[in-house]
Amino acid sequence: MSDKAFHGNFFEDFTLGQEIRHATPRTVTEGDAALYTALTGSRFALHSSADFAASLGLEEAPLDDLLVFHLVFGKSVPDISLNAVANLGYAECRFGIPVYPGDTLTAYSRVIGLKQTSAGTTGIVYVQTTGVNQLGEAVLDFKRWVLVNKRDPEAPAPETEVPELSEAVAAGELVLPVGLTCAGYDAELAGSPHFWEDYAPGERIDHGDAMTLEEAEHQMATRLYQNTARVHFDQLAANDNRFGRRIVYGGHVMSLARALSFNGLGNAFRIAAINGGRHVSPTFAGHTLFAWSEVLEKRELPGREDLGAMRLRTLATKDRPCADFPDKDAEGKADPAVVLELDYTVLIPRRG
Repeated sequence: MSDKAFHGNFFEDFTLGQEIRHATPRTVTEGDAALYTALTGSRFALHSSADFAASLGLEEAPLDDLLVFHLVFGKSVPDISLNAVANLGYAECRFGIPVYPGDTLTAYSRVIGLKQTSAGTTGIVYVQTTGVNQLGEAVLDFKRWVLVNKRDPEAPAPETEVPELSEAVAAGELVLPVGLTCAGYDAELAGSPHFWEDYAPGERIDHGDAMTLEEAEHQMATRLYQNTARVHFDQLAANDNRFGRRIVYGGHVMSLARALSFNGLGNAFRIAAINGGRHVSPTFAGHTLFAWSEVLEKRELPGREDLGAMRLRTLATKDRPCADFPDKDAEGKADPAVVLELDYTVLIPRRG
Protein backbone atom coordinates (compact mmCIF):
# COMPACT_ATOMS: atom_id res chain seq x y z
CA MET A 1 0.00 0.00 0.00
CA SER A 2 1.39 3.39 -0.94
CA ASP A 3 1.50 6.15 1.66
CA LYS A 4 1.28 9.64 0.23
CA ALA A 5 0.21 11.28 3.51
CA PHE A 6 2.65 13.69 5.16
CA HIS A 7 3.37 12.72 8.75
CA GLY A 8 5.36 15.76 9.79
CA ASN A 9 9.05 16.26 10.47
CA PHE A 10 10.82 14.59 13.36
CA PHE A 11 13.82 16.02 15.18
CA GLU A 12 16.39 14.27 12.95
CA ASP A 13 14.74 15.76 9.84
CA PHE A 14 15.81 19.29 10.78
CA THR A 15 19.18 20.80 9.88
CA LEU A 16 20.73 24.08 10.97
CA GLY A 17 20.01 26.84 8.45
CA GLN A 18 17.25 24.83 6.76
CA GLU A 19 14.69 26.99 4.95
CA ILE A 20 11.08 25.76 4.92
CA ARG A 21 8.38 27.36 2.78
CA HIS A 22 4.98 26.63 4.32
CA ALA A 23 1.94 25.58 2.35
CA THR A 24 -1.49 27.10 1.81
CA PRO A 25 -1.58 30.85 1.09
CA ARG A 26 -4.49 32.45 2.92
CA THR A 27 -6.51 35.40 1.65
CA VAL A 28 -8.07 36.88 4.77
CA THR A 29 -11.58 38.32 4.81
CA GLU A 30 -14.00 40.26 6.97
CA GLY A 31 -15.52 36.86 7.74
CA ASP A 32 -12.28 35.78 9.42
CA ALA A 33 -12.33 38.93 11.53
CA ALA A 34 -15.99 38.44 12.50
CA LEU A 35 -15.46 34.79 13.44
CA TYR A 36 -12.42 35.73 15.54
CA THR A 37 -14.56 38.24 17.44
CA ALA A 38 -17.24 35.59 17.97
CA LEU A 39 -14.69 33.13 19.35
CA THR A 40 -12.78 35.52 21.62
CA GLY A 41 -15.09 38.43 22.44
CA SER A 42 -12.32 40.95 21.71
CA ARG A 43 -13.59 44.55 21.95
CA PHE A 44 -10.67 46.74 20.85
CA ALA A 45 -12.13 49.54 18.75
CA LEU A 46 -9.36 49.63 16.14
CA HIS A 47 -10.22 46.11 14.96
CA SER A 48 -13.97 46.55 15.35
CA SER A 49 -14.71 49.76 13.43
CA ALA A 50 -13.60 51.01 10.03
CA ASP A 51 -14.58 54.55 11.04
CA PHE A 52 -12.49 54.36 14.23
CA ALA A 53 -9.52 53.02 12.22
CA ALA A 54 -9.93 55.89 9.73
CA SER A 55 -9.88 58.40 12.60
CA LEU A 56 -6.40 57.06 13.43
CA GLY A 57 -5.20 57.48 9.86
CA LEU A 58 -5.58 53.87 8.68
CA GLU A 59 -7.33 52.83 5.50
CA GLU A 60 -9.77 50.48 7.26
CA ALA A 61 -10.04 48.25 10.31
CA PRO A 62 -7.04 45.90 10.34
CA LEU A 63 -7.22 42.29 11.46
CA ASP A 64 -6.59 41.72 15.15
CA ASP A 65 -2.85 41.33 15.75
CA LEU A 66 -3.22 37.93 17.43
CA LEU A 67 -5.40 36.68 14.58
CA VAL A 68 -2.48 37.47 12.27
CA PHE A 69 -0.11 35.70 14.67
CA HIS A 70 -2.28 32.57 14.76
CA LEU A 71 -2.70 32.44 10.98
CA VAL A 72 1.07 32.63 10.42
CA PHE A 73 1.80 30.26 13.31
CA GLY A 74 -0.77 27.79 11.98
CA LYS A 75 0.98 27.59 8.62
CA SER A 76 4.18 26.50 10.35
CA VAL A 77 2.60 23.68 12.40
CA PRO A 78 2.60 20.87 9.77
CA ASP A 79 6.29 21.38 9.04
CA ILE A 80 7.64 22.38 12.46
CA SER A 81 5.52 21.05 15.29
CA LEU A 82 3.22 18.29 14.06
CA ASN A 83 5.33 15.82 16.06
CA ALA A 84 5.99 18.16 18.95
CA VAL A 85 5.72 17.18 22.59
CA ALA A 86 5.37 20.83 23.61
CA ASN A 87 5.71 24.35 22.27
CA LEU A 88 8.24 25.76 24.75
CA GLY A 89 8.23 29.49 24.13
CA TYR A 90 8.29 32.58 21.91
CA ALA A 91 10.70 35.49 21.61
CA GLU A 92 11.48 38.52 19.46
CA CYS A 93 8.03 38.56 17.89
CA ARG A 94 7.60 41.81 15.97
CA PHE A 95 4.41 42.81 14.19
CA GLY A 96 4.94 44.52 10.84
CA ILE A 97 2.54 46.39 8.62
CA PRO A 98 -1.19 45.96 9.35
CA VAL A 99 -3.13 43.18 7.64
CA TYR A 100 -6.43 44.16 6.00
CA PRO A 101 -9.27 42.06 4.56
CA GLY A 102 -8.24 41.04 1.06
CA ASP A 103 -4.56 40.57 1.90
CA THR A 104 -3.00 37.17 1.19
CA LEU A 105 -0.62 35.74 3.79
CA THR A 106 2.16 33.22 3.27
CA ALA A 107 4.88 32.09 5.66
CA TYR A 108 8.33 30.53 5.76
CA SER A 109 10.68 29.43 8.53
CA ARG A 110 14.42 29.00 9.03
CA VAL A 111 15.96 26.57 11.53
CA ILE A 112 18.23 28.66 13.80
CA GLY A 113 19.05 26.14 16.53
CA LEU A 114 19.05 22.46 17.47
CA LYS A 115 19.62 20.65 20.76
CA GLN A 116 18.99 16.99 21.50
CA THR A 117 17.71 16.29 25.00
CA SER A 118 19.62 14.11 27.43
CA ALA A 119 17.06 11.30 27.11
CA GLY A 120 17.88 11.03 23.42
CA THR A 121 14.26 10.53 22.37
CA THR A 122 13.44 14.19 21.67
CA GLY A 123 15.16 17.41 20.71
CA ILE A 124 14.54 21.15 20.78
CA VAL A 125 14.14 22.87 17.43
CA TYR A 126 14.52 26.67 17.27
CA VAL A 127 12.97 28.42 14.27
CA GLN A 128 12.45 31.93 12.99
CA THR A 129 9.13 32.27 11.17
CA THR A 130 8.14 35.17 8.94
CA GLY A 131 4.71 35.98 7.52
CA VAL A 132 4.38 38.20 4.46
CA ASN A 133 1.53 39.69 2.46
CA GLN A 134 0.96 39.48 -1.30
CA LEU A 135 3.53 42.25 -1.86
CA GLY A 136 6.21 40.42 0.09
CA GLU A 137 5.96 42.88 2.99
CA ALA A 138 6.55 41.44 6.44
CA VAL A 139 3.44 41.37 8.63
CA LEU A 140 5.03 39.30 11.41
CA ASP A 141 8.39 37.83 12.37
CA PHE A 142 8.99 35.67 15.44
CA LYS A 143 11.18 33.00 16.99
CA ARG A 144 9.94 29.96 18.83
CA TRP A 145 11.35 26.73 20.17
CA VAL A 146 9.64 23.37 20.19
CA LEU A 147 10.33 20.01 21.83
CA VAL A 148 10.00 17.49 18.98
CA ASN A 149 9.99 13.68 19.04
CA LYS A 150 12.66 11.69 17.25
CA ARG A 151 11.58 9.07 14.75
CA ASP A 152 14.57 6.89 15.64
CA PRO A 153 16.01 7.28 19.16
CA GLU A 154 19.28 5.83 17.84
CA ALA A 155 19.71 8.54 15.21
CA PRO A 156 22.88 10.57 15.92
CA ALA A 157 22.51 13.88 17.69
CA PRO A 158 23.29 17.03 15.69
CA GLU A 159 25.84 19.53 16.88
CA THR A 160 24.19 21.68 19.54
CA GLU A 161 23.41 25.24 18.49
CA VAL A 162 21.27 27.43 20.76
CA PRO A 163 20.55 30.98 19.50
CA GLU A 164 20.87 34.01 21.72
CA LEU A 165 17.48 35.62 22.22
CA SER A 166 16.80 39.20 23.28
CA GLU A 167 14.85 39.84 26.46
CA ALA A 168 12.60 42.31 24.64
CA VAL A 169 12.13 43.92 21.24
CA ALA A 170 13.81 47.33 21.38
CA ALA A 171 11.65 50.44 21.05
CA GLY A 172 13.52 51.45 17.91
CA GLU A 173 12.58 48.15 16.26
CA LEU A 174 8.83 48.56 16.75
CA VAL A 175 6.91 49.04 13.50
CA LEU A 176 4.39 51.90 13.50
CA PRO A 177 1.72 51.74 10.79
CA VAL A 178 2.21 54.40 8.13
CA GLY A 179 -0.12 57.35 8.71
CA LEU A 180 -1.03 56.32 12.26
CA THR A 181 -2.03 59.29 14.41
CA CYS A 182 -3.65 59.48 17.82
CA ALA A 183 -4.09 63.26 17.80
CA GLY A 184 -7.88 62.91 17.64
CA TYR A 185 -8.19 59.69 19.61
CA ASP A 186 -11.73 59.23 20.93
CA ALA A 187 -11.36 57.55 24.32
CA GLU A 188 -15.11 57.46 24.86
CA LEU A 189 -15.67 55.39 21.73
CA ALA A 190 -12.64 53.23 22.59
CA GLY A 191 -14.23 52.42 25.94
CA SER A 192 -11.46 53.50 28.32
CA PRO A 193 -10.44 56.85 29.89
CA HIS A 194 -6.89 55.71 30.65
CA PHE A 195 -3.99 56.96 28.54
CA TRP A 196 -0.22 56.26 28.55
CA GLU A 197 0.33 58.82 31.30
CA ASP A 198 -2.16 57.08 33.62
CA TYR A 199 -0.11 53.89 34.01
CA ALA A 200 2.98 53.36 36.16
CA PRO A 201 5.67 50.67 36.07
CA GLY A 202 4.93 48.07 38.72
CA GLU A 203 1.18 48.69 38.58
CA ARG A 204 -0.97 45.55 38.62
CA ILE A 205 -4.42 45.35 37.04
CA ASP A 206 -6.99 42.66 37.79
CA HIS A 207 -9.08 42.46 34.63
CA GLY A 208 -12.00 41.11 36.61
CA ASP A 209 -13.92 39.34 33.87
CA ALA A 210 -13.86 35.62 33.10
CA MET A 211 -14.53 33.30 30.17
CA THR A 212 -15.26 29.57 30.20
CA LEU A 213 -13.66 27.47 27.47
CA GLU A 214 -15.95 25.34 25.34
CA GLU A 215 -14.86 22.24 23.40
CA ALA A 216 -16.47 23.28 20.12
CA GLU A 217 -15.17 26.85 20.30
CA HIS A 218 -11.52 26.04 20.95
CA GLN A 219 -11.52 23.51 18.10
CA MET A 220 -13.25 25.97 15.75
CA ALA A 221 -10.71 28.65 16.64
CA THR A 222 -7.81 26.31 15.93
CA ARG A 223 -9.34 25.25 12.62
CA LEU A 224 -9.75 28.92 11.71
CA TYR A 225 -5.94 29.17 11.82
CA GLN A 226 -5.53 25.91 9.83
CA ASN A 227 -3.48 24.57 12.74
CA THR A 228 -3.30 20.78 12.25
CA ALA A 229 -1.79 19.73 15.60
CA ARG A 230 -3.51 16.44 16.51
CA VAL A 231 -3.44 17.12 20.23
CA HIS A 232 -6.21 19.70 19.81
CA PHE A 233 -8.57 17.57 17.71
CA ASP A 234 -8.03 13.83 17.96
CA GLN A 235 -9.65 12.31 21.06
CA LEU A 236 -8.58 8.77 20.10
CA ALA A 237 -4.96 9.92 20.11
CA ALA A 238 -5.57 11.94 23.28
CA ASN A 239 -6.73 8.80 25.06
CA ASP A 240 -3.09 7.75 25.15
CA ASN A 241 -1.67 10.99 26.56
CA ARG A 242 -1.24 11.58 30.27
CA PHE A 243 -4.34 13.79 30.39
CA GLY A 244 -6.69 11.65 28.32
CA ARG A 245 -8.16 14.83 26.83
CA ARG A 246 -7.69 17.20 23.92
CA ILE A 247 -5.54 20.15 24.95
CA VAL A 248 -6.69 23.69 24.08
CA TYR A 249 -4.35 25.42 21.62
CA GLY A 250 -2.21 27.78 23.69
CA GLY A 251 -2.76 30.56 21.19
CA HIS A 252 -6.49 30.47 21.92
CA VAL A 253 -5.66 31.03 25.58
CA MET A 254 -3.48 33.99 24.53
CA SER A 255 -6.37 35.49 22.58
CA LEU A 256 -8.83 35.07 25.45
CA ALA A 257 -6.38 36.64 27.91
CA ARG A 258 -5.90 39.57 25.52
CA ALA A 259 -9.69 39.93 25.16
CA LEU A 260 -10.13 39.91 28.95
CA SER A 261 -7.40 42.55 29.30
CA PHE A 262 -9.66 45.09 27.56
CA ASN A 263 -11.15 45.77 31.00
CA GLY A 264 -8.33 47.97 32.27
CA LEU A 265 -6.28 48.24 29.06
CA GLY A 266 -8.92 49.24 26.54
CA ASN A 267 -6.71 51.85 24.88
CA ALA A 268 -3.80 49.44 24.33
CA PHE A 269 -5.08 49.21 20.79
CA ARG A 270 -2.20 47.46 19.00
CA ILE A 271 0.28 44.76 19.95
CA ALA A 272 3.62 45.87 18.55
CA ALA A 273 5.73 42.97 19.86
CA ILE A 274 5.65 39.78 21.88
CA ASN A 275 8.85 39.74 23.89
CA GLY A 276 8.37 36.30 25.38
CA GLY A 277 5.69 33.80 26.17
CA ARG A 278 5.29 30.62 28.15
CA HIS A 279 2.43 28.16 28.37
CA VAL A 280 2.83 27.24 32.03
CA SER A 281 0.31 24.39 32.12
CA PRO A 282 -2.32 22.86 29.82
CA THR A 283 -5.89 24.07 29.55
CA PHE A 284 -9.00 22.03 28.78
CA ALA A 285 -12.60 22.69 27.85
CA GLY A 286 -14.61 23.52 30.95
CA HIS A 287 -11.90 25.62 32.54
CA THR A 288 -12.77 29.25 33.24
CA LEU A 289 -10.06 31.77 32.41
CA PHE A 290 -9.21 34.93 34.33
CA ALA A 291 -6.35 37.37 33.71
CA TRP A 292 -4.28 40.09 35.34
CA SER A 293 -1.52 42.34 33.97
CA GLU A 294 1.55 44.11 35.29
CA VAL A 295 3.08 47.22 33.71
CA LEU A 296 6.77 46.39 33.28
CA GLU A 297 7.93 49.62 31.66
CA LYS A 298 6.82 52.62 29.65
CA ARG A 299 8.65 53.85 26.58
CA GLU A 300 8.49 57.15 24.76
CA LEU A 301 8.57 56.87 20.98
CA PRO A 302 10.96 59.24 19.18
CA GLY A 303 9.14 62.20 17.64
CA ARG A 304 5.74 61.10 18.90
CA GLU A 305 3.79 63.15 21.43
CA ASP A 306 0.50 61.45 20.55
CA LEU A 307 1.61 57.87 21.11
CA GLY A 308 3.63 55.82 23.57
CA ALA A 309 4.62 52.20 24.09
CA MET A 310 4.09 50.09 27.18
CA ARG A 311 5.58 46.72 28.04
CA LEU A 312 3.13 44.44 29.81
CA ARG A 313 3.18 41.06 31.49
CA THR A 314 -0.20 39.31 31.39
CA LEU A 315 -0.94 36.12 33.30
CA ALA A 316 -3.96 33.92 32.67
CA THR A 317 -5.32 31.52 35.28
CA LYS A 318 -7.81 28.67 35.15
CA ASP A 319 -10.68 28.44 37.63
CA ARG A 320 -9.12 31.08 39.88
CA PRO A 321 -9.96 34.80 40.02
CA CYS A 322 -7.00 37.18 39.99
CA ALA A 323 -7.90 39.70 42.72
CA ASP A 324 -4.76 38.71 44.65
CA PHE A 325 -2.59 38.42 41.49
CA PRO A 326 -1.55 34.74 41.49
CA ASP A 327 2.06 34.51 40.33
CA LYS A 328 5.28 32.74 41.34
CA ASP A 329 6.33 31.81 44.85
CA ALA A 330 9.65 32.64 46.52
CA GLU A 331 11.28 29.70 44.73
CA GLY A 332 10.02 30.84 41.33
CA LYS A 333 7.37 28.12 41.03
CA ALA A 334 4.18 29.26 39.35
CA ASP A 335 0.86 29.16 41.15
CA PRO A 336 -0.93 25.93 40.08
CA ALA A 337 -3.73 27.97 38.52
CA VAL A 338 -1.45 29.90 36.12
CA VAL A 339 -1.66 28.66 32.53
CA LEU A 340 -0.05 31.51 30.57
CA GLU A 341 2.62 34.15 31.10
CA LEU A 342 2.93 36.63 28.24
CA ASP A 343 5.39 39.53 27.97
CA TYR A 344 4.40 41.93 25.19
CA THR A 345 4.57 45.56 24.07
CA VAL A 346 1.52 47.61 23.12
CA LEU A 347 0.92 50.99 21.54
CA ILE A 348 -1.27 53.32 23.56
CA PRO A 349 -2.32 56.97 22.98
CA ARG A 350 -0.87 59.85 25.01
CA ARG A 351 -2.88 62.79 26.27
CA GLY A 352 -0.67 65.19 24.33
